[in-house]
Amino acid sequence: MTLPVLQFPPELLLRAQDVRVAFFDVDGVLTDGGLYFSESGETIKRFNTLDGHGLKLLQKAGIVPAVITGRDSAPLRVRLRALGVEHAVFGTEDKRPAAEQILASLGLGWRQAAAMGDDWPDLPVMRRSAFACAPANAQAEVRAHAHHITQMRGGDGAAREFCDLLLTASGRYAALLAAYCE
Repeated sequence: MTLPVLQFPPELLLRAQDVRVAFFDVDGVLTDGGLYFSESGETIKRFNTLDGHGLKLLQKAGIVPAVITGRDSAPLRVRLRALGVEHAVFGTEDKRPAAEQILASLGLGWRQAAAMGDDWPDLPVMRRSAFACAPANAQAEVRAHAHHITQMRGGDGAAREFCDLLLTASGRYAALLAAYCE
């Protein structure tokens, strides 16, 4: 059997062990935060496949990934559909009511929520969630409110690190890894 090499501090795992829904911002978390435009003005996004696989693994472990973002774009909707993300709210700067609506639809409360964000609009969700995470390149005030700051930058594996921590806290990481190593 392959043993996991990832290690997280026990206090983080305890804080995250009851998480059943994980809220993600997009720009600066699932992407590098840059805005790319084609000659015709179309927004182009770059997503990291490690992050995407992390969202799929959360679903396998029974943790619901949910996206709340201030922007909306066709590339984002295509990516979330490909990943099977069913809970998403687009084009909102007021993220707390969106998160509360998702929690209510799932029959969950804030103590079962985790959140990852990189800028001030993410703070209302992060501060209420049982577990808050920020990418290494998040804004300083956001990093100050995070229980965990990833080693990776947004769009470059930070979301995967967050997912791996949640999977470890849920006790599902080792079994999911073993299934790939057989």
